[in-house]
Amino acid sequence: MKTKNNSRRAFIKKSALATSAGIIAPAFTFGISHSKKNQEIVGHGEFTYRVDKEWGVQDPSKIPVNDCHEMVLDSKGRIFMTTTGENNNNVIIYDRSGKVLDSWGTDFPGAHGLSITGEGDDQYLFITDPETHKVFKTTLDGRILMTFERPREVSGYTSDDQYRPTETAIMPNGDIYIADGYGENYIIQYNSKGEYIRHFGGKGEGDMEFSCCHGITLDTRDKANPTLLITSRAKQQFKRFTLEGQHLETISLPGCSVCRPVIDGQNIYFAVIVTKTWDSYDGMLAVLDKNNKVVSLPGGNAPIYMDGALLEPEYDGKTFRNPHDVLIDKDSNLYIPQWASGKTYPIKLSRV
Repeated sequence: MKTKNNSRRAFIKKSALATSAGIIAPAFTFGISHSKKNQEIVGHGEFTYRVDKEWGVQDPSKIPVNDCHEMVLDSKGRIFMTTTGENNNNVIIYDRSGKVLDSWGTDFPGAHGLSITGEGDDQYLFITDPETHKVFKTTLDGRILMTFERPREVSGYTSDDQYRPTETAIMPNGDIYIADGYGENYIIQYNSKGEYIRHFGGKGEGDMEFSCCHGITLDTRDKANPTLLITSRAKQQFKRFTLEGQHLETISLPGCSVCRPVIDGQNIYFAVIVTKTWDSYDGMLAVLDKNNKVVSLPGGNAPIYMDGALLEPEYDGKTFRNPHDVLIDKDSNLYIPQWASGKTYPIKLSRV
């Protein structure tokens, strides 16, 4: 029987061959034109958007990308994005118009998760790299300040290769949670000095376990009781935990392989990287309300609930390939990097 992880590996190989053969290579329009011609409107209810597929397009001979993973916004309004590859910079910096301001970093060939912490000029990035089996804390200009390797305190690891971190969440007190989504599926907590505090989780299907804890974030919508939201992507769920690692609830989202939850106001946003199969290029976005109910599916059909359960969404056949993350700016516009999608640049969705 083929597992979801095996299906994903097969898809990666197939995508690499297709890209090298030019089958899914994008049609580049170098420069920032942002023509509104053929910009579709997607989404539902109060969450509708105009799609701009030209927003992030660059000359690949000057600004190459491979798999684009995640994006964050700094205090100056700059957008940082991680992309993989050994022969290009792994962090690209855009302004909100889609212009590339800078790029840096060749130490993260598998650059994946990206978190930002701090305020004003005192901000830092956390970059996860499952390929090098490390997590890096860096300055905004790429100076490495701290490196997290396989946690020796966790007996579930016997080799560095088992540690393949995908995401981090940084607490207001500086504590760091690392999600080992492509490895042994532990969540490891450190203090701001990088000292081990605890771990929980691991592979499995129980309440306390994960099947690809791909994403993690701090949910402060209930200010008196902040919690962790952690994905179990292969099971199409995310789970809520206390900050001490106790399971509180599991939220099932049939047909939604969740990358990472992103909180904005009272809403949760996330990229649904795949709905049916890894080789269908059928991803979309989801917007959830304060009750964790899906209210909009940009790139898919209007959300339908039956007997309190979400029905599996249907891809619209045109908007995305494999969206991997959602960044929300102060005007509620969305920026979407995509994984294994023909080396495409990020897409912007302008709130209507």
